[in-house]
Amino acid sequence: MLKFKLVPPENAFMSLLLEADPSEVSVRKYLENSCCYVAEQSDKTVGICVLNAIDNGNVELFNIAVSPTVQGKGVGTALLEHVIKSVKARGVSCIELGTGTFGYQLSFYQRLGFRVDSIVKDFFIDNYDQPIFEAGIQHKDMLRLVLML
Repeated sequence: MLKFKLVPPENAFMSLLLEADPSEVSVRKYLENSCCYVAEQSDKTVGICVLNAIDNGNVELFNIAVSPTVQGKGVGTALLEHVIKSVKARGVSCIELGTGTFGYQLSFYQRLGFRVDSIVKDFFIDNYDQPIFEAGIQHKDMLRLVLML
């Protein structure tokens, strides 16, 4: 059974966050002033979600990651559903995020109601030291997605 809780950013699990974002510099930057939710199973952290407040009562989801041992078992979906419910109860009206233009993560977010808002051309080229590949294709542009609550 999964349990969810809010943890301070200094308790965030870097190795887990690096599953979703390969840049430790980037992760450390958005962990500052962030809000971190974790999913625990049998007292082990198996998922994490990092959010930051932005303007007008909105939040940006910077990272959601699930331990490779439990990927594909609904942990990420359950964690993000919990986060959506929690931030909505706190009066947040919109969750924003950035993701690649292809891959499993895009359909993951769209299944939960996120919609494409804009494209940031060459984001992954301009902001990462090393190219990021998925299924043999290089990520170049970022899609900005939004979920209105």
